[in-house]
Amino acid sequence: PVQILTYLDGVVKVEETELKPRLGFLYPVLTHNISVFINSTRESDSGQYMCTVNVVDDVTSTGKNVGVINLTVLVPPATPTCQLHGDPAVGANVTLSCTSEKGKPSPIYQWHRTAPTLQVFFPPAQDQVKGTLKLTNLSLDMAGVYVCMAENRAGSAECSVILEV
Repeated sequence: PVQILTYLDGVVKVEETELKPRLGFLYPVLTHNISVFINSTRESDSGQYMCTVNVVDDVTSTGKNVGVINLTVLVPPATPTCQLHGDPAVGANVTLSCTSEKGKPSPIYQWHRTAPTLQVFFPPAQDQVKGTLKLTNLSLDMAGVYVCMAENRAGSAECSVILEV
């Protein structure tokens, strides 16, 4: 554990960590609410935070003076990269792939084909975890724009690929 913030004898001290310019007590400490804030959160701020309260001459605090909270900073998916794998000839098979470099939790991927022929894909053709879409026995009417949406609780992003058969 690394100490990041203290209040002792009426003095607030923020330790020299990457949190220093972004951390502080939410209220004046004498209000008895020692909530803290972290501004401009980053994924690296995720972790376990512990609050310890020690009152001078208090002999009844045996273990009840510690609070623990786990913080998980969510990260929206980065703009994914869409790619076409295989030879898009009539009768052939191709795989469309979609990957996002960042995202917490890991994004789920959803493929769809845009107008003029709207189409949503389901397993086993689509793998929402890997971000792949397998198109088999290509025909001319399968040509079009295919869009991949990468999504998690923090947000979404998309990319597209043009399939010319």
